[in-house]
Amino acid sequence: KDIVGSFANDKRIAVWDVWNEPNNKGGGNYPQTPDKVALVAGLLAPVFDWARSADPSQPLTSGLWIGQNWDQQDKLDAVEKIQVAQSDVMSFHDYSWPETFEKRAKQMLSYGRPVLATEYMARGNGSTFDGSLPIGKKYKIAMINWGFVDGKSQTRLPWDSWKKPYTQDEPTIWFHEVLRANGKPYRPAEVDLIKRLTSEANGPRR
Repeated sequence: KDIVGSFANDKRIAVWDVWNEPNNKGGGNYPQTPDKVALVAGLLAPVFDWARSADPSQPLTSGLWIGQNWDQQDKLDAVEKIQVAQSDVMSFHDYSWPETFEKRAKQMLSYGRPVLATEYMARGNGSTFDGSLPIGKKYKIAMINWGFVDGKSQTRLPWDSWKKPYTQDEPTIWFHEVLRANGKPYRPAEVDLIKRLTSEANGPRR
């Protein structure tokens, strides 16, 4: 609440993602919390209330990220129902092939609110700039990839690096990141695509 209130009218803030993947159970990498979905469902709505009580000028959201039927209320769990009901703008995560990304994008658009893809792009998983960005442009969906330059976070390394450290060899294909540590593109064609699509969507930079 304090953070939202402090930046409630800051034009640098586009949207508040109040809780990232609240029903994520850790993928087997951490000890399980019994009844986590029920516990989170009891807290997520108050989190939205706390953020709204700060009267931010920016919209609130919490992104859906798992499952296949986001446009069917009866298929959503308790947490997802709150995410859908409380989000001013819809957001989602998808690290899949373009056809799955498009399917999920359409499901999000069915709610009649602006849509943001707040996580995508995992090259080895089939999620790429080449596959996802044109779909985002087609449906006027905001696209946010969280990586940029290869650095301390080492997110060029794939998810399996948690169990298989890449200490001797680089991965066959980078998981994420756009630029190498020296500032040069990992794939120049990706940078060209990003520049072209953003220019077409927003007009030339002045």
